[in-house]
Amino acid sequence: MSTKVTLCGIPMDNPIIPASGTFGYGREFADLYDINILGSFSFKGTTRSPRTGNPTPRIAECTGGMLNAVGLQNPGIDHVLAHELPQMKAYFHKPVMANVSGFSLDEYVEVCQKLDGEEQVGWLEVNISCPNVHGGGMSFGTDPGSAAQVTKAVKAVTTKPVIVKLSPNVTDIAAIAKACEDAGADGISLINTVMGMRIDPMRRRPLLANTTGGMSGPAIFPLAVRMVYQVYKAVSIPIVGMGGVTKAEDVIELMLAGATAVEVGAANLVDPFACKNIIEALPRVMEQYHIEHLTDIIGGAHHG
Repeated sequence: MSTKVTLCGIPMDNPIIPASGTFGYGREFADLYDINILGSFSFKGTTRSPRTGNPTPRIAECTGGMLNAVGLQNPGIDHVLAHELPQMKAYFHKPVMANVSGFSLDEYVEVCQKLDGEEQVGWLEVNISCPNVHGGGMSFGTDPGSAAQVTKAVKAVTTKPVIVKLSPNVTDIAAIAKACEDAGADGISLINTVMGMRIDPMRRRPLLANTTGGMSGPAIFPLAVRMVYQVYKAVSIPIVGMGGVTKAEDVIELMLAGATAVEVGAANLVDPFACKNIIEALPRVMEQYHIEHLTDIIGGAHHG
């Protein structure tokens, strides 16, 4: 029985990856358990300059999940290169996934170019859900042309596999995934959070200072399964699936839909041992469903 998978040419002991924004740089989790049991992890979304993020309150609960409007708080690429990555070598000994965010084409290019020389960075997960400041504020990921533009520009400055992270807040996610593949993407990552909001009846005002936020958690899992399934039919490059994953059975389901690897997000905020528990439960669940090798089931729901 084998949990091993290969993502964009890089072998992994298992498909489990804590999602960006829910695992920091792994340090706090490394104090709780040996995080080298993970397939990898996607570290905090990194921009060119340090960002303090959005004003508070920026977290709100909802049925079956949570809303966040953290606003890409991070110390900036230069700090990550000088401090976070060198420190990470002491407690994580596998290739790590670097999540890159940006508000202009130039920013994506600069951050990816700087990460290209980092030996421990295995993959670049390029989040194109950010507002394009030069394009009227609409997300790069809502338009196939813009998504392809970012993909092509980043691919030109790095030798590392580029996995483009897509927004689910679109009409046709498969068309955007295909545009990224055609522009040279090595993989597709989906789904990011779904736009939502809550209102405080007492104050009669939005709960979040930012008004709206990204919804994550178990409630969005069926949406993630549907979109991974659709994208698998549209592209031939690997897919990293995520969205509401809480247990090993969810991992199997997303892989059957077409995912090669699976990210776990909000569950880490509920239980810091969520990924560890999923990894430990995988062999039992594989046995239950008569699965010898996880690689055998990727896209299995398409073949009957």
